[in-house]
Amino acid sequence: MVKSTSKDAQDLFRSLRSAYSATPTNLKIIDLYVVFAVFTALIQVAYMALVGSFPFNSFLSGVLSCIGTAVLAVCLRIQVNKENKEFKDLAPERAFADFVLCNLVLHLVIINFLG
Repeated sequence: MVKSTSKDAQDLFRSLRSAYSATPTNLKIIDLYVVFAVFTALIQVAYMALVGSFPFNSFLSGVLSCIGTAVLAVCLRIQVNKENKEFKDLAPERAFADFVLCNLVLHLVIINFLG
């Protein structure tokens, strides 16, 4: 049986950090935006757990808005990544325009859901 040690975990984190340091800055900014959106959704869930969910539509709208925005940002990251061969013909400006348009539609649906 193989034992996992803290040295293995440190080597794993070190290799991940060195691989992520080679990531372009624009992808790191998108990653930060995704983390912010998910963190905001978690704060809303914690607030609902502590205080209550009286206007449940508002809670669902807020959480779905954050998660939807994070999903759209991940799609943007996939399309903008130069190493991804599947979207090599897609211009980054077009990918960003798709992101903005999809966010607009998402938030129009969220506002409609609020009532």
